[in-house]
Amino acid sequence: MSKPELEFHRPDGPWSTPAGAAPGIQEQVLAEDSATGARTVLVRWEPGTDTSAQGVSRHDFWEEVHLLDGGLHDLTLGTTFTAGMYACRPPGMPHGPWTSQEGVTMLVITYPEPG
Repeated sequence: MSKPELEFHRPDGPWSTPAGAAPGIQEQVLAEDSATGARTVLVRWEPGTDTSAQGVSRHDFWEEVHLLDGGLHDLTLGTTFTAGMYACRPPGMPHGPWTSQEGVTMLVITYPEPG
């Protein structure tokens, strides 16, 4: 199984709240492979979103994040990341928690560790 073959189109899938997400976070799935868990999604946070109640995040898959619009403030690092910035996180890498005063839209690609 793999992600579907898709030529250029305007994604029209629904925006939904991911399981366990903080209030104000929604995603739109662009492509996914249900067998491996690999996903490509747009994620948007409303202005004022705060994930501090969930603490630091770690997961068992690779994650690539490209900020398209707005910004995120990492409460652990005390650093704000803005549109045009990119992160590539291996499984287990700690990140967050986050706040976003103005809101943010990001492209997020996740995939299992090879092998």
